[in-house]
Amino acid sequence: MSDSYQLTQGDTPLLISMPHAGIALTPEVEAGLNKAALSLADTDWHIPLLYDFAAELGASRIEARYSRYVIDLNRPENDTPLYAGATTGLFPSTDFDGNLLFEESQVPSKAQRDWAKEHVWRPYHNALAGELARLKARFGYALLFDAHSIRSKIPRLFDDQLPDINLGTFEEQSCDPELSRTLQAVCAAQSRFTHVVNGRFKGGHITRGYGDPDNHIHAVQLELSQRTYMNEPDDEQPIFAYREDRAAEVRPLLRELLEAMQRWGEVSYSQGK
Repeated sequence: MSDSYQLTQGDTPLLISMPHAGIALTPEVEAGLNKAALSLADTDWHIPLLYDFAAELGASRIEARYSRYVIDLNRPENDTPLYAGATTGLFPSTDFDGNLLFEESQVPSKAQRDWAKEHVWRPYHNALAGELARLKARFGYALLFDAHSIRSKIPRLFDDQLPDINLGTFEEQSCDPELSRTLQAVCAAQSRFTHVVNGRFKGGHITRGYGDPDNHIHAVQLELSQRTYMNEPDDEQPIFAYREDRAAEVRPLLRELLEAMQRWGEVSYSQGK
């Protein structure tokens, strides 16, 4: 347990990371955000609830407590851009739509940003790296599933409507290509939800930074369209509300993806990969 994250250890090689599920704000960030930004619209809403079956799978789970408006845990500490074109950085100044987050003259200071690096970003990543090391030491390999969600329509970031399931493997550099094909096959076997692999979202810092298939750590990111499990801005109010009726349809697919990932690891490494 930490002020910046919650880590629950499992007893299988799988770790589920939830870096954008947090909604806590530091007093300085809360005071500086403008009224619209205080809605925390870019949060990966309800991800811990959506994946609450993780314990049944024996998976480890790490959840962020702080909002990405304090510091973005899926960006490198040196803030090197991950995508060409419109994006947000380690310390976002705008939301996904390009609207300013902070009132004039209330942008977090360097001291506040340094605090966030020391007390939010590094503890999360130290815990993430430590858990992967524990799993690899115990099982000989580790599987990392970086769980995200996003609004289905954000013209500044992507054209038209986002597919429902957006898998990212950093062009198969973050995991074994065979694992990527396995997960693609799971998506292709159903027709309810649209899917793409390495489309607009190829994997952020966590997927790219920790995925190391040559050293038996396989990382995959899932960017899930929020229309699959919650209200979006064009739905009926309340906005951001969890929709049990929608979630009940997508949760079996999420579970199938995670179970397929686990089976792939068991089979592959039992054969001496």
